[in-house]
Amino acid sequence: MMRSLKKKVSRRDFLRTSALSGGGLLIGFNLLSACKPEAKMPRNISEINFQDFNAFIKIGEDGYVTIISPNPEIGQGVKTAMPMIIAEELEVSWDKVIIEQGKLNTNDFDRQVAGGSQSIRHGWEGLRATGATARQMLINAAAIRWGVEASTCRAEEGKVINEQGDQYYYGELVADAAKLEIPEKVALKSPKDFKIIGQNATNVDMDAILGGQALYGMDLEREGMVYAAVRHPEAFGQTLLSYDDSATLKIKGVLRTLAFGDKIAVLATNTWAAFQGKDALKVEWKDGPKMESSTDHEKILTALLDSPQADIRREDGQVDQAMKQADFLLERDYHAPFLPHNCMEPMNFFAHVQPDKVELIGPIQTPAGSAKRVAKELNRAPEQISVEMTRMGGGFGRRLYGDFVLDAAIISDKSGLPIKLVYSREDDMTAGIYRPAMKYRIRAAVKAGKVSAYEMKEAGINGNMYGLIPNFFPAAAIQNYRVTSIKHQSDITIGAWRAPYTNFIGFAEQCFFDELAEQMQKDPISLRLELLENAKDHLDDKIQYSPQRMIDTIKLVARKGNWGKAKPGRYQGFSAYYSHNTHVAEIAEIEMVEGLPVVKKVTAAVDCGIVVNPTGAINQVQGGVIDGIGHALYGELQFENGKALSDNFDNYKLIRMREVPEVEVHFVESQEHPTGLGEPGLPPAAAAVANAIFKASGQRIYRQPMLKAFQEAAQS
Repeated sequence: MMRSLKKKVSRRDFLRTSALSGGGLLIGFNLLSACKPEAKMPRNISEINFQDFNAFIKIGEDGYVTIISPNPEIGQGVKTAMPMIIAEELEVSWDKVIIEQGKLNTNDFDRQVAGGSQSIRHGWEGLRATGATARQMLINAAAIRWGVEASTCRAEEGKVINEQGDQYYYGELVADAAKLEIPEKVALKSPKDFKIIGQNATNVDMDAILGGQALYGMDLEREGMVYAAVRHPEAFGQTLLSYDDSATLKIKGVLRTLAFGDKIAVLATNTWAAFQGKDALKVEWKDGPKMESSTDHEKILTALLDSPQADIRREDGQVDQAMKQADFLLERDYHAPFLPHNCMEPMNFFAHVQPDKVELIGPIQTPAGSAKRVAKELNRAPEQISVEMTRMGGGFGRRLYGDFVLDAAIISDKSGLPIKLVYSREDDMTAGIYRPAMKYRIRAAVKAGKVSAYEMKEAGINGNMYGLIPNFFPAAAIQNYRVTSIKHQSDITIGAWRAPYTNFIGFAEQCFFDELAEQMQKDPISLRLELLENAKDHLDDKIQYSPQRMIDTIKLVARKGNWGKAKPGRYQGFSAYYSHNTHVAEIAEIEMVEGLPVVKKVTAAVDCGIVVNPTGAINQVQGGVIDGIGHALYGELQFENGKALSDNFDNYKLIRMREVPEVEVHFVESQEHPTGLGEPGLPPAAAAVANAIFKASGQRIYRQPMLKAFQEAAQS
């Protein structure tokens, strides 16, 4: 049961065309159906501001097609996959397509965001319509030249061909096509006729990445710019009292220091001098009233779970009554620690604040939101703020938050200099934005061999699940069902971390169902399928997932992963989870090596609708699985008196290349519209491994990091 949240816009608002002064056809279109009604195509090409539209497709007289896209590229592959969709409907060879990164347009468009695994899903229909419209206009132009009906002509490989076999290349037609009316209705290709969609395509930036060309924020250089580093409070809840910069100013390359808020900036001619200067500062901090530690959070979250208070997110049936009438109950608690994002590219941004404008350049997932924050902080008009986006060396939600953008702008404003701000790894890990620490308590009732009731309560630090999650499985699958949440306010900053909240809910829920299946003496997959079949008869308008699509996905992974037929010495665990509009099921295989679990293989089955770029899609799923396993096995950020105890990779373990398992990915054949892929592969991964660990050792895992929990249980 999939529902589109996309705005409805008229084709007139969606597309505008114009002739290029140098020859060619320009189509301005709204990449994500967010075009505001007042956005207008200029009468003359000289009036065109290439930020007046969310994106452009330009067809030159040489036949090459240039697609200008504003969406931030974070490694999710949209800079490749989205143009593939346009090129498919346009009927142009992929080697004739050129991709350019656009800038932020805050005047006419609402959504230029990399987040939520929604870019392809939201852009699918609009991108296809754009390509198909351009194709039809070129066909119409050729038909007029030949004096024939457009229906007797066809487009193929960048040409228009008539019934006699005569042909025009697109480059010969663009000037005429630009003068024509935009067709109100165009035919979209049948998926069976796709030539580009569904074929492997190399990342369009691959050569530049391998060649070390300047694509990332860290590569950016501007004449006259200086480097800045920032000294943050050493612990959450602290404020700045005073500082001594005498030692800092003696360091070669350091230019000056300045304080803003509770931070101190060090300006220098290079990053090394800035970092050294930052460390040389002598700072006096004042502790706040809530200097919390991880031991505090453990007690606080448990108390919140024990409390009768909570916000009801969804409630069906009579949960309490069903619990009282049960043949038996199962109740378990699951604990998630704080996690940093650990992007490979450090947080960085360029800012140049001038009297009449503010120039911002760098890696950011939310350019519009960051521009608004800067405008508000500097008391500038929004139109004075420009943002250029670079490719990002990882984001995972961290670059949704423009704190580093704001820092760069403030430092530039106060110093009057163009600033390149760079955070060190320690800066981001100790003063960053984290996945929140969470606890979940899950209870289920079983009556006459059936799951009769289910309740999940969430307790979180500073945040709770977003509104859609209570309408994921097992909603509708269990008649008596309740989801509640409660949170504790802390000074520690939290935010989205790859697959927000579902990254751990998936672990807790799917570990719980595995244990429930054991108690019911049922195969774990059989229990899921039984519940999903029941859900078909109890769907409502709020339910987000499709029981049948999840059933098909589970059956596919069971076949491809040889469920129940593991090699001697290997143990299997199963998990399935729906998030970001995509259904995923995974089977993990582990071996016990010197008493410890080692993940050897994960088989993943995915229903994400039509797969646009199989190479990119496989990479996304593999990355999500590996990320999920690595952080679940090893990741943990603890606090003592408000201070993060891990500050770099020597004391915070990430999964190593030698520890990465084989990840085999299979896609459910589908004609449904594409859905998300950057995040959905992650939530089921940890539970599949944890359930395999139980098969191998008899030990259930209830908290992360799992390896630490396993070792502690083995020693007790």
